[in-house]
Amino acid sequence: MNKLAAASAAHFCVDLCCAALFFGYLNASPDWWVCMILYNACAFALQFPLGLLADAWNRNLIFAALGCGLVAVGFFFRGFPVGAAVICGLGNGMFHVGGGLEVMNGSEKAAPLGVFVSPGAVGLYLGSVFASFFSAHGWLLPLIMLFTGLMLLSPVLRNGSFESQNGPLSLTLRESASFPLACLFFVVVFRSMLGGAFSAGLSGIPGVVPVLCLALGKAAGGFAGDRLGVRAASIVSLGGAALLLLFPREPVTCIALFLFNMSMPLTLHSAVSLLPGAKGAAFGLLTLALFAGMIPAFSGVSLSLPSFAWSSLVLFSLGLLLIGVSREARHE
Repeated sequence: MNKLAAASAAHFCVDLCCAALFFGYLNASPDWWVCMILYNACAFALQFPLGLLADAWNRNLIFAALGCGLVAVGFFFRGFPVGAAVICGLGNGMFHVGGGLEVMNGSEKAAPLGVFVSPGAVGLYLGSVFASFFSAHGWLLPLIMLFTGLMLLSPVLRNGSFESQNGPLSLTLRESASFPLACLFFVVVFRSMLGGAFSAGLSGIPGVVPVLCLALGKAAGGFAGDRLGVRAASIVSLGGAALLLLFPREPVTCIALFLFNMSMPLTLHSAVSLLPGAKGAAFGLLTLALFAGMIPAFSGVSLSLPSFAWSSLVLFSLGLLLIGVSREARHE
C-alpha cells in the first residue's frame, strides 16, 4: 500500500473513531457542548502550531501515528468527557498534519491532497450512524486506531528511515504573498460558515447522499485543479455552486454541494504553494480558518438567508479565491 492510499485510509479510520467516540459516549455528558467546542478547537485551531512542530521535527508518519495513538487513548478517558474530547482532538489534529505533510511531500499536484481529505467526511458519517454499535463493542475503537497507526508506520519500519522530506523550516512568504494568503484564509472561513446554504435543498435527501457529494467533490477538485489549472477549476467550483444555489431543489443542490467542495484542495494547494517552507503550518492555518468559521454556530447564531444571498456569498468567496490563487499560479 503506497503512502497516499495508507494516509487516505487512515483519515477515514481516524474520523470514524472520533465520531463514534463522540456520538457513542460523550453525547450523553452534560458537558456535551463544551466537549464539542474543545474537540474542534484542538482538532482544527491547534493544527497551526502542530503543523509548525511537524515541519520542524521532520517525522511526518510518526507524527501521524502518534495522533492515532492519542485518539485511542481518548477512548480510555470516556468517563472524563472533557479530557477525552481534548485528547481525541489533539490526536486528530496531529494525524491530519502528519498525514497531510507526507502526502504533500509525495507530489506537488493538487489531486493527492483531494484524495487524502475526501474520506474524512465518510468516516465521520459512518462513525455517527453506527455509534451505538461501536459503544456496544468498545474495544473496536482503540483496536482500529492501533492498526491504523501501525499501517502508517509500516513504510518507516520497512525503509529503516524515520526522517521525512520536509526541508528546512521557513515561515518566509513568497514575494507579495501576504494578501493572497489572507484571502485564502477568509475563503475557508466563509466555506465553514456557508454550510447552511445547502440545508434548504437537502432536507428530503438521505444523509449519505450529501456526504458522498461532499467527499467526491473534494477528491474531484484536486484532479480538476491539475487538469484545468487552479484558477479555472476555482471558477467551475464556486461559480457553478453559486449559480446552482439559485435553484434550491434536491438534485440541483447535491450538484452544488459537490462543486462547492471542489474548492477545498484548491485552497490548500494554493496556500502551501505560497508558504513552501512550512507546508504543515500552511495546512494548519487553513484549518484554523475552518474553526473560525464555526464560531457563529458555536455561539448559537444561525444564518437564515434567501437563496440569492447564499449565492452572492459564494461568489464573494470565489473572488477571494481568485486573488489567493493568482499569485500562486504564476509560480506553477
